[in-house]
Amino acid sequence: MTEHAAAQSASPPAAPTFGLRLATGLLGVLLAAMMAGFNNRVVALGLPDLYGQLGWDGDQASWLGSAYSAGELVAMPFATWCAVTFSMRLFQLIMLTLVLLIALLLPAVHSLPLMLALRAVQGLCCGSQIPLLMMGALRFLPLSIRLHGLALYAMTATFAPNMSLALAASWLDRLEDWRWLYWQTVPLSLLSMALIAWGIPVMPPMLQRLRQANWPGLLLGMAGLTLLALGLDQANRLDWFHSRAIRLMLFGGGVLTTAFLLSEWFHPAPFMKLQLLQRRNLGLGFTLFFCLLIVMLAGTTLPSMALGQLQGFRVLQMEGIGMRIGLPQLLLGPLLALLLYQRRIDARHVFVVGLLCMAAACCLGSGLTSAWMGNEFRLAQWLQAIGQPMAVIALLFLATSVVQPMEGAYVSGIVNTLRAFATLFGSTVLGRLLTLRSDFHHEVLQDQFSWQGSSMSLTQLAGQLSAQASTLAIADVYLLLGMLALLLIPGVLLMQYIPAPLIPSRPPNHG
Repeated sequence: MTEHAAAQSASPPAAPTFGLRLATGLLGVLLAAMMAGFNNRVVALGLPDLYGQLGWDGDQASWLGSAYSAGELVAMPFATWCAVTFSMRLFQLIMLTLVLLIALLLPAVHSLPLMLALRAVQGLCCGSQIPLLMMGALRFLPLSIRLHGLALYAMTATFAPNMSLALAASWLDRLEDWRWLYWQTVPLSLLSMALIAWGIPVMPPMLQRLRQANWPGLLLGMAGLTLLALGLDQANRLDWFHSRAIRLMLFGGGVLTTAFLLSEWFHPAPFMKLQLLQRRNLGLGFTLFFCLLIVMLAGTTLPSMALGQLQGFRVLQMEGIGMRIGLPQLLLGPLLALLLYQRRIDARHVFVVGLLCMAAACCLGSGLTSAWMGNEFRLAQWLQAIGQPMAVIALLFLATSVVQPMEGAYVSGIVNTLRAFATLFGSTVLGRLLTLRSDFHHEVLQDQFSWQGSSMSLTQLAGQLSAQASTLAIADVYLLLGMLALLLIPGVLLMQYIPAPLIPSRPPNHG
């Protein structure tokens, strides 16, 4: 079979006509993607309570997050291929059923190896949900409302992570039942399954794609991404390259993942069509997206660190930090989609304004002191609430406007793999920067501090020095992320200008 014939036979069938039923199905896909976002972040926030209940130490329990992250990352490149091959409706229902069953089982599991295996499988199943949302928006939605669908996809990056603090607070501090960290996926899974089963059309599977698939690449990708995820997630705990295990995981993962990407480039029927990145708005846009996701960690992660580690706040006391960013997305997403449909609006300028808002928020955060108790973050959080959707939705418009609907599966696989990897990489690098800057400030403060004449004990003095060094370190990282946001602006302006689509007006009704 020639390469052209293979590509033709591997193409998904034409999209069905959009209507109420399909809209209902896509709502189910959205809820499944939101559930996946909550499942990752909320359990991570509740991990200290979780391993306290089960009697594990922190080192053991840290692998639970690593196993989930590895499963989630591994699913991203292959989920849309599986959805096209086995039919989106069937594949998603199977994945959601597994998520639900594992969620019901996990509270009864007390064996760490079994818990690790179940969380890895659940991460794999949840990781497949978010790419399907983007694929569905690009494939099923007509041009007149496609940007609204992409705005809903953007909410999985701007709404779900920020609202996770409120959910974790509800389970741990209001209901005081850690089992809801796992059970929270059950109602959303059931609802999304019902909507998907009714609304997403039954499409015949394309099993001929099984003979054409890049199976060696699949094995290389799964092994490489797993090693990278485990290595990055454990790097700070095991002191990076001082650990032989981290060196092996990162080096081995890098080599295997590179081999996977090369095999995908040259294979006639790849899981991800990397040649699409040769289009300027995709290659440059996805590079900007990778960096943007790192900048967005300043929204909730840094304030949570400041209040949790330095002030001893519990999740309930910090939930407002995330809600100030998360809740406005319900209104801002649709409004920004409407704005970008205006012909006089340049999406690149909207993107730049979003970055400026985020940079300003980081600048405010860099003024952090040990006296900040929550309200001092308010203005910075509002700026993040405005800037994040402006940047993400404008970027998605600029990038996906050069994509045909039938290419949506390939593009979704690429962008969501980058998204999962960027979040993992950014969190790890953030942790390393905080450690390095904290050590630096600790040494400087120790040299400048006069121990004579102090009424405090050595333990109290050491605690105060450590807290002050950590405060200064978080302020430094705020400043670095703000600078990164500003550095992205020239790249945004280099993207190709994309005018708003011309939406055909409805013909007049002459009766």
